[in-house]
Amino acid sequence: MKSKFRRQGLSLLAGVLLGAALSPVHADEPPPRLPLDELRTFTEVLERIKQDYVEPVDDRKLLESAVRGMLAGLDPHSTYLDREAYRDIQVGTSGEFGGLGIEVGQEDGFIKIISPIDDTPAARAGLKSGDLIIRIDDTPTKGISMGDAVKLMRGNAGTTVKLSVVRAGEDKPLDFTLQRELIQVKSVKHRMLDPGFGYVRITQFQTRTAGYLREALDQLQQTSGGKLKGLVLDLRNNPGGVLTGAVDVADTFLNGGLIVYTEGRQRESRQNFNAQPGDLINGAPIVVLVNGGSASASEIVAGALQDQHRALIMGTQTFGKGSVQTIMPLPDGAAVKLTTARYFTPSGRSIQAEGITPDVKLDAVRIAEVEATQTIKEADLNGHLDNPNGDAAPSSDKTPPAAQPALAASDYPLNEALNLLKGLALYKR
Repeated sequence: MKSKFRRQGLSLLAGVLLGAALSPVHADEPPPRLPLDELRTFTEVLERIKQDYVEPVDDRKLLESAVRGMLAGLDPHSTYLDREAYRDIQVGTSGEFGGLGIEVGQEDGFIKIISPIDDTPAARAGLKSGDLIIRIDDTPTKGISMGDAVKLMRGNAGTTVKLSVVRAGEDKPLDFTLQRELIQVKSVKHRMLDPGFGYVRITQFQTRTAGYLREALDQLQQTSGGKLKGLVLDLRNNPGGVLTGAVDVADTFLNGGLIVYTEGRQRESRQNFNAQPGDLINGAPIVVLVNGGSASASEIVAGALQDQHRALIMGTQTFGKGSVQTIMPLPDGAAVKLTTARYFTPSGRSIQAEGITPDVKLDAVRIAEVEATQTIKEADLNGHLDNPNGDAAPSSDKTPPAAQPALAASDYPLNEALNLLKGLALYKR
């Protein structure tokens, strides 16, 4: 048996060596030295597991685990996708999938919530960006692969799953019981904030996001009489998504110039993405809202509009994911999600582990309504002079105060973005 396994190990080793020998070598790189000592260590460990592990282990499982570990050791975003996970990620980019509605990454061996998606079980339950998931039902997440964690959280609609999370500022873990749903995410929402001032929220970037955005802008402009005075673009807690979706969204507001470029080792990973003529809101001022949950594709849009001086960015420092992942299908129906490039904003900034710094920094605060105090005005004084205009109507350029306090209390950053947008519109006029 031992000699048989040695032959298998040697065959595996030969396959690895052949793969290394056939790997492309770039002209500016020296030929790679085959790590023979490390390959011998690999085959030795494989042999020890086969012979001495407490239970027999299937060869296929061992090799798949080796592939998972190899990818997990590269960075938090490279991973192995089995058939089910690959199918799920394909469905997710189209905007419909089953589960809880959270975008996750890895940190210190745990699963970290990058962002809950609006109107999903995760968002309604109160899960937050930055929460560390330490247990899924009865399974601890320490050391678990991201693909396995996603598989545990997904399931048939109507079934439940319990998440235990560690949250900054809390003394003990928080438990959440969530019911899985069929998540159908339309990635663009919109409404009017004030006459002439529109609001668009993008929850994530899918293949159809730019089309949804154009529809939203058409409706907003029709409501405002054919032209917007300004727009708030809300990218808070947007975990990213499809790169081309982000490029198309940025292109919607630009008349030309560079949006983003990527740099990697392979020629096909070095690309420039440029805007085409046609700003759909005709140069109306834009304020982009971001926070620590704005990642990846969100940072591409914010960085492009900031570098091209097309928008002011308001909020807190973004997540800082400046890498591009490529899905590479495998013959057995599985796939590899591999980091293949870094992306850079038009001015050459790498966002990796840095994020986008807002033009206007704004901490997340909550406004509490206080009782109004009684004040004395000129009209209350005995013997005051009459107004020569008599009962003149109030100036028409004063905005009604009724809606503003409610917005400030419910969403202070959005209220501040609207105030800034009004100032920009006045300045432009």
